[in-house]
Amino acid sequence: MTDFDAGTEFDRQIKTLLDLGYPALAQTTEAAFLDLVEPLREPVLARAASLRPPTEGRIPFLLVVTRALVPLEEAVPLTTLAVGKSRPGVIERFYAPGELERFVSLKELELPEGEVYVAFDIDRGEEFCDVVPLDALAALEERGRTPLTIEEGLAFITQYPGALAKNKCFSLGGTRLGDRRVPALWISKGAPKLGWCWEGNPHTWLGLASAGGRSS
Repeated sequence: MTDFDAGTEFDRQIKTLLDLGYPALAQTTEAAFLDLVEPLREPVLARAASLRPPTEGRIPFLLVVTRALVPLEEAVPLTTLAVGKSRPGVIERFYAPGELERFVSLKELELPEGEVYVAFDIDRGEEFCDVVPLDALAALEERGRTPLTIEEGLAFITQYPGALAKNKCFSLGGTRLGDRRVPALWISKGAPKLGWCWEGNPHTWLGLASAGGRSS
């Protein structure tokens, strides 16, 4: 198995956030932003021995910046695709003005407290392509896994742009409005797009992303 250094990967993810200007978007200094993120190194290193090297569709951990720190509308344009001349990420126009903020994380996820946290064992869920989202959610529950939130999905493609690929896009069932819509990330006109699909409609190109655990 290829060696994987969790500390080096942790530093790389921090650098990505700094290079993209996350401290300024959070209306704070770089030093203060680092003070928020650095404590997450401990839970990552505590699991270092069990973390697997990243692949295109599955990665060991993610640093997740919540909308409490950086609004979704500002995080989405910072995403890009890994191939071609990618345009900045966009939000689907079918989200009504102000509606996106009403899509919130499911209480049963019991997300860590705080404005940043770490999510472990992220899988884009391509096995669930052409599977009804409700059925995919039931399968995850049986495995003890949980669907990704919008923030986690954005963190995924921010740190690993190659995770969003043609015919391997994914839903984010951990964030809902209370209706039949399930947020999702896909590719549109050479850019990542945050949209939504119906919970009862399968799509051949859309899986369901999930996490194995979370910590702060």
